[in-house]
Amino acid sequence: MKGMFRSLSVRNYRLYAGGQVVSITGTWMARVTQDWLVYHILTNDSSFALGLVTALQFMPTLLFGMYGGILGDRYPKRRVLIATQSAMAVISLVSGLLIVTDVLELWSMCLIVFVFGVVTALDSPVRQAFVVEMVGRETLQNAVSLNSATFNLARMIGPAIAGVMIEAFGTAPAFFCNTVSYVAVIVGLLAMTTGDLQMAQRVARARGQLREGIDYVRQRSQLLLPLTLIGIIAMFGFNFQITNALMAQGVFGRGAGAYGALSTVQALGALIGALSSARRRERPRIRLLISAAVAFGVLEAVSSVMPTYDLFMLLLLPTGLAAIFLTTSANAAVQLATSPRMQSRVMALYTMVFLGCAPLGSLFVGWLGGTLGPRAALFFGGAISVVGALACAAMYARSERVELRFNEHLWRIRVVPREELAREQAEGALVADVQAR
Repeated sequence: MKGMFRSLSVRNYRLYAGGQVVSITGTWMARVTQDWLVYHILTNDSSFALGLVTALQFMPTLLFGMYGGILGDRYPKRRVLIATQSAMAVISLVSGLLIVTDVLELWSMCLIVFVFGVVTALDSPVRQAFVVEMVGRETLQNAVSLNSATFNLARMIGPAIAGVMIEAFGTAPAFFCNTVSYVAVIVGLLAMTTGDLQMAQRVARARGQLREGIDYVRQRSQLLLPLTLIGIIAMFGFNFQITNALMAQGVFGRGAGAYGALSTVQALGALIGALSSARRRERPRIRLLISAAVAFGVLEAVSSVMPTYDLFMLLLLPTGLAAIFLTTSANAAVQLATSPRMQSRVMALYTMVFLGCAPLGSLFVGWLGGTLGPRAALFFGGAISVVGALACAAMYARSERVELRFNEHLWRIRVVPREELAREQAEGALVADVQAR
């Protein structure tokens, strides 16, 4: 148990994690309320409108994510985060005021979501890279897992509160609560002991720093594979804020409370997975990433054929567990394989891929849900995730000249290194030579 929470022995990280629990709870309250507002109030249950708003929320990550990485490498990360978190609080306050004054429309919601996405694009890579400055590289795997546990604990609480709050008081209070929640993060950042931070050497302003970050990743397969894998899964598999809404309303005919319950159950599975992952001390291996991706895709595809709401909700538990194993392992693998001077730019690319690929997937899933139905959207998302994971495995095997062998179960994969392959080939050649003689 002590090893599971070892990052919390660092005071700065305790302040950070405490603020994150409050802030992310508010964020999930606002996000679930936003999706319900767009899908059920501002439009006539339009899955395309929901996909469009989701796309606008994450599209700025593709456009501006690398600039967030440059900010993190050039300036103190703590100061950058104070600025971005303050901006998010203001945007959430404006959203609540527009709802209260009854002037919020779909176009203004789209504008607010896009502006919020721009700030998130600058904030996310800096926040990801800031973790290693608080806890160091030896404890990074644990801190990343606890971050995911924090995220999913808030994800359990936030949607459930939002569902009750929407039915009792309407949609505006969730945005006001989210505004207040950002104060917890800002207070925690201000209270940190800067002398205890393991700050990386700041990078001076120079031309070509965006290209340098891209080239750094492109030349390293141990970075390229997790980024490619996460991009595929994020684009086609991680669209539950759309598919859960479509399944709850369009298939099972349930209301906001039932929709929030789906997110809560899925987050419970993710929380269990994150806490289990926090016990791991070794660096995540490629086979773990591929196995988790395949398991996630299979579970998502199977969930699409569940006949009842209760069975669908139950299957979200292992689906969330597999998803969190994948994301925490990929995050830690990328950070541990990156030099400190490139940390923010590489994490900017990770964030761009993780969040930036979502807009394309959101539009696709929204269109597919409206054309073929929610079940088809969920099934194809899972199936494409499985195919993408296997394609990434083949790409990695070819680039590293290794072999990925599947044992009796598909999710048990063994990476055979070059030396073992060379030895097997030599032994095979010797046996063939003896038989020939």
